[in-house]
Amino acid sequence: MTSNEPLELFRRTGALLHGHFILRSGLHSREFFQCALLLRDTKVAEQVCGALAETLRELDFDTVISPALGGILVGHEVARQLGKPHIFVEKDDQGALVLRRGFSIKPGERFVVVEDVVTRGGRLLEASEIVKDRGGVVVAAASLVNRSGGQLPAMNFPFFSLVELTPETFAPDALPPDLALVPAAKPGSK
Repeated sequence: MTSNEPLELFRRTGALLHGHFILRSGLHSREFFQCALLLRDTKVAEQVCGALAETLRELDFDTVISPALGGILVGHEVARQLGKPHIFVEKDDQGALVLRRGFSIKPGERFVVVEDVVTRGGRLLEASEIVKDRGGVVVAAASLVNRSGGQLPAMNFPFFSLVELTPETFAPDALPPDLALVPAAKPGSK
């Protein structure tokens, strides 16, 4: 897959939305990557997740872990293509990520954290901390889309993505006048 193909797949599947969106981070944006629309076509999911899996193939790791909800499909398909198990962390009643459903992390188990879209890297870091707190090791992280504009927090492991963009984002109290006139939608996870 060439570097332009993943972004073209987002466009072709209607998964790159334009308007006024509130991101999980609380920032506002004119663009939103709705990976659910991209991944609903299993052949497209196989193709795009396969390309992400290829960036990870040479790494020495045991398991893929993903933050719910967005990362589950991507993580599962990446793990399937690499012949690795997949687990996920999900929100508790306070919105923090927790490990449930009988999943466990063994001391020394090596993980790759896989997400769909990363803006600030918060969920990647939360999932990484869960791994580390249980004695596991994070060897890398990956996402379909990195929309951080190079502003991800420092990580002590490599990070890979298929699409890297720097879309405009705005604090809620600093919206441009034209965007403030458009009703905001929050199409992602709660």
